Amino acid sequence: MDPVFVLYYSRKDAIFKCKYCANPDTIDKTGEARLFDYEELMKLARSQRPFFGKRGGITMSGGEPLMQAKAITPFFKMLKEEGFNTCIDTNGSYITQDVKELLEYTDLVLLDIKEIDEQAHINIAGASNKATLRMVEYLQEINKPVWARYVLVPGYTDSEEHLHALGKFLQPMTNIEKLEIQPYHKLGVHKYESLGWKYELEGVSSNTPEQLQKAKDILELYLEEVIVN
Repeated sequence: MDPVFVLYYSRKDAIFKCKYCANPDTIDKTGEARLFDYEELMKLARSQRPFFGKRGGITMSGGEPLMQAKAITPFFKMLKEEGFNTCIDTNGSYITQDVKELLEYTDLVLLDIKEIDEQAHINIAGASNKATLRMVEYLQEINKPVWARYVLVPGYTDSEEHLHALGKFLQPMTNIEKLEIQPYHKLGVHKYESLGWKYELEGVSSNTPEQLQKAKDILELYLEEVIVN
């Protein structure tokens, strides 16, 4: 049976290379990768089902799972046939026909929005945000439930002007159930050291409670539910 996905993907295929990434080991990985077949994954899903609760289910994350949308779709079809809730955790950087088909079998999208301003997005993520913003609009078009997430990095993604712009962009999107502000942290710094890579945000401090509250206050002007994780 064909594998549904691989555990790691190559850096040359990665669109975003966020400076604060807590899992840099998923960005640049060489050597053999673990392959999973659909029935193996279904057995794992069934074994964990008692712990899901009413809204729990299966989330495909990564790396960027939409890079493997064609392979994930048959798995999600199988999950839906057995009544599982399905979720995609993505940065929204891929919109293809395969992705659109996968979204037909997806109940919820966890969408990371790195920055609303394109230049600021390039600065923090190494690439344009145009694909992500197109994805936001497409998910609204198909009325797909979304939990948006935004990492607040001091000096990089905390501009009041940009936060207002983000709120105004998301305000008309009736499918966005909530926006989660995720505080910046350095939990993955040791991974950079072990990989021999430079951590580019070494001098950036964690958010103060006041910074997080200010961002929340701004975004609440436009969105019904904003939380700080």
